[in-house]
Amino acid sequence: MAMREKIEQAAARYPDQRSAIMPALLIAQREHGHLPGPVLEEIADILGVERIWVYELATFYTLFHTEPVGKFHLQLCDNVSCMLRRSEDLLTHLENVLGIKKGGTTGDGLFTLSTVECLGACEMAPVMQVGDDYHGNLDIERIDALLARLRAMVPHAAGADLAAVEPPGE
Repeated sequence: MAMREKIEQAAARYPDQRSAIMPALLIAQREHGHLPGPVLEEIADILGVERIWVYELATFYTLFHTEPVGKFHLQLCDNVSCMLRRSEDLLTHLENVLGIKKGGTTGDGLFTLSTVECLGACEMAPVMQVGDDYHGNLDIERIDALLARLRAMVPHAAGADLAAVEPPGE
């Protein structure tokens, strides 16, 4: 089923098309990997809503990506609960192991590293979201094991060179 059909089907569940923007963004991001301007405009056109409404939601929530991200988007929480449990040490470790800074993507496109304000999982601090999955009670050993599992999911990545692509302006 084409993206348009999926969005129209999802939108049919809502009495106000504006309420369908978030499901439409999820559908489009699954289809395209991220949400560039033309995709956001297409969503607005499909739903018959103001383009600014679509742009506002796409750029507000860390769930949505207007720029390409790696196959595995590592989003480390840096809110107070995670910081108290030393998330900054985990960020430094991730930057060193992956050879990128926060906001960067590895040269092979496998990992993008970001921090987010709060993942709402303080009971498992420090916590990181990878795709739709949360990983909590993290320490360096658990981070290394997680990275190894993620790399193993991509056959060519086992011995891949992790040369970095830095974020713009760095």
